[in-house]
Amino acid sequence: MYFSGPDSTRICPGFLEVFWRFLLLGCVSFGGPAAHIGYFQQTFVQRLHWLDEAAYARLVALSQFLPGPSSSQVGFAIGYRRAGVPGAMAAFVGFTLPSFLLMLGVAVWSAYAADSGVLDGLVRGLKLLAVVVVAEAVRTMALAFCRDATTTVIAGLTAALLLLVLSPWAQYAALSLAAVAGWVLLPRQGAGAASQVSTRAGVRWLPLGLFGLLFFGLPLFALGEPVWGLFSQFYSSGSMVFGGGHVVLPLLQQHLGEAVSEDRFLLGYAAAQAVPGPMFSLAAFLGADLLPAAPVSGALLATAGIFLPGFLLVLALQSVWEVLAARPRIMGLVAGVNAAVVGLLLAAWVNPVALAAINGWLDAVLALLGWVLLFRWRPPILALVAGFAVAGVALSL
Repeated sequence: MYFSGPDSTRICPGFLEVFWRFLLLGCVSFGGPAAHIGYFQQTFVQRLHWLDEAAYARLVALSQFLPGPSSSQVGFAIGYRRAGVPGAMAAFVGFTLPSFLLMLGVAVWSAYAADSGVLDGLVRGLKLLAVVVVAEAVRTMALAFCRDATTTVIAGLTAALLLLVLSPWAQYAALSLAAVAGWVLLPRQGAGAASQVSTRAGVRWLPLGLFGLLFFGLPLFALGEPVWGLFSQFYSSGSMVFGGGHVVLPLLQQHLGEAVSEDRFLLGYAAAQAVPGPMFSLAAFLGADLLPAAPVSGALLATAGIFLPGFLLVLALQSVWEVLAARPRIMGLVAGVNAAVVGLLLAAWVNPVALAAINGWLDAVLALLGWVLLFRWRPPILALVAGFAVAGVALSL
């Protein structure tokens, strides 16, 4: 199959090449969404020349504007430009497959090892690792998105609201109000030159309509159907996750409620830090937990559900994005939502992450030392995982 996207400079030799390129990256891409963006830039812009710097920058900006897994959306869009819809799917499957298999394995193994004292220690240590990682994510995102008084106030009010009202609807309301505030109070200049936008730019209505149909229809269709209910829960979460991998934590925790214990949830979240590829692979762990009689099916449904909305929106809006991005009000809206995401993540750090993980002064000291280590010296994430796992086992003996 051959395809040339609107900005392509070369003819694609086939979607299989896209699959293998992304599969290799999925095996080695540690470090979270920001690192993934760097890997993609080095591979597809600098080395393979599948697209130029300006086109790549536009894709990264689009991924920040839309809900969903930001780095995976960039990869999906690159695959689409290279080989159409088959290329997009090949990019997604290749990049996600290694982390999906690893997270499914962790879910199955940890379920069978539920009575192991070593597992209890691992859970304790990895929960403390989650405290460290989310704290650092809050700090770095605040530096990036809360640079003035207005965005700082939006973040603070969002955190306060979500700590007081523990409901997914409170999160949706906070994001919506922040978008309105950004539209009104934070218009920005300098988004880009509209003259560089293709005259063929426009909304693709089929994927956009499918996104809306699933968003509003799945909760009704899933009534009384556990399997479809699982898919619906993850689809709803994926439709509202602005800000990348870390922000999936509070939304999923609220959507799933008591269906997954806090210990299991934080174990899966910490494990997602340790594997390469997208952090949204946490869905594979949780899906396997929610369907213990058929863990592979549960993992597949949850993973498909959480990734699908972001990908539908990329297909719908990619070609029109440059037109929208040139408008100051749209930039303000994005700024407001980004500030609210900082508040959302701060609230999640307090509850459930810190409250569930810190049960004494030793836990607090270990978490503080881990954060100082991460902030000051930036050790490899695998070293942190190993260190906290060993510390957790030692503290539990």
